[in-house]
Amino acid sequence: DRGAATVAFLNPGGIRADLKTSDISAAGEAPGEVTYGEAFTVQPFGNNLVTKTLTGAQIRTVLQQQFAGCHGQKTTRILQISHTLRYRKALQPLPAAPTQAECAAAIGEIDLGGRPVVDTDPYRVTMNSFLASGGDGFTVLAQGTDPLGGGQDLDALVQALQEAEPDGLAVPDLDRILPLP
Repeated sequence: DRGAATVAFLNPGGIRADLKTSDISAAGEAPGEVTYGEAFTVQPFGNNLVTKTLTGAQIRTVLQQQFAGCHGQKTTRILQISHTLRYRKALQPLPAAPTQAECAAAIGEIDLGGRPVVDTDPYRVTMNSFLASGGDGFTVLAQGTDPLGGGQDLDALVQALQEAEPDGLAVPDLDRILPLP
């Protein structure tokens, strides 16, 4: 009922602070407890969530659009990704005016849920409304089809935190973006 997404992207400027388990507000919450104010500090924009269908090739192009000069991108912007996605990317900066081949070579293997992403297969992708409209130069996201609107990004974060109680959310693997060999 929420779009059946298997991957999510968030623009790097959409996260404004770290969510630290050691932060204790003046209200005196327990260690590890997250207040609404702390969640709001992390995601203060109130963007609506949007789920769209993209092909594997479009996902690859979105990842290439993280690099300045690739597919119209003006500056390097590394997307925040869901724990379901893992890919390999170039660690060295691309030339100031990269060729299409250099942009293509900047992204290697892409796995979604432990399976290789296939260029012709459709995938449901969730993003905020800013990205869904091509914000931050991620124009390929605006090309997604079958859009389904959702609630606000902050509300989804709060709900995920509430549903994780009493055990809390586990920190996802930090090896989702790997260097090219």
